[in-house]
Amino acid sequence: MAHDHSHGTTNRKRLIVVIVLVSATLVAEVVGGIFTGSLALLADAGHMFSDLTGLIIALIAIGIAARPATDRHTWGFQRTEVLAALLNGLILTVVAVTVALEGIQRLIEPDPGQVDGLPVLLVALVGLVVNAISLALLRDGAQRSINMKGAYLEVFGDLLGSVLVAGAAIVIMTTGFVEADAIASLLIAAGILPRAGILLRDVWRVLNESTPVGTDVELIRDHVRAAPGVIDVHDVHVWSITSGASVFSAHVIVTQEVFAQGRVAGLLDELGSCLAEHFDVEHSTFQLEPATRTVSEDTTHA
Repeated sequence: MAHDHSHGTTNRKRLIVVIVLVSATLVAEVVGGIFTGSLALLADAGHMFSDLTGLIIALIAIGIAARPATDRHTWGFQRTEVLAALLNGLILTVVAVTVALEGIQRLIEPDPGQVDGLPVLLVALVGLVVNAISLALLRDGAQRSINMKGAYLEVFGDLLGSVLVAGAAIVIMTTGFVEADAIASLLIAAGILPRAGILLRDVWRVLNESTPVGTDVELIRDHVRAAPGVIDVHDVHVWSITSGASVFSAHVIVTQEVFAQGRVAGLLDELGSCLAEHFDVEHSTFQLEPATRTVSEDTTHA
């Protein structure tokens, strides 16, 4: 889907609401963790703090990405969203490792103090409700923007953390098994790492200018070859500036009649419309070449 700046405005407003909600929950978890002695609650608060940082970075990135293109930055600043997602992924990784180490330490050397289960449960339930609301607000934007996807995954991790903390609190209240708190911390860390990996993988695909997921290059070639007057296509490149902003370029060999009959403009319009309609590629560049031109392929060209 094409990059639409109107979505940036909507995403920005929703992010602001989510940031306010997460901030309030973070304060509640920190206070609750200190007074109840719950490592899981503090671990989830640490996770939420990293997510809050990521959400703020995402909000800043949306503002930067919306700036218009210039002669110095001809693509504008859309890739700022990708760099923000990279930073978010790294933050998530660091938090997961830190939480895991603290959880293991708590299991090796159990805290003699008892964890007060009821307050922990109440705070966890508040976090559960807030995170569910936040997910609903971010879901639409996560389908269009890698930056918003990062924010969505972070809040989803918070939701998972709230569920685990609530579960640990219930176990402690009903059985007295205080180690459930440390186990919940380890599970929170285990849930964070895969999400960080997914986000970093998507960032790598964009920065490496890989073909966008779901784009069939050979099918694009078939569509281009099917256009009247086209003989063949080579030097094909498909990549993304950011999520939802795919770019295409290719050299297209055409018959002499295309040039002789003045059909160049019409063919370019047809090819551009085809890519926009069938492959969600709004920015395409075609170099039309006569069949008599000697083609020298490069191994970096598809």
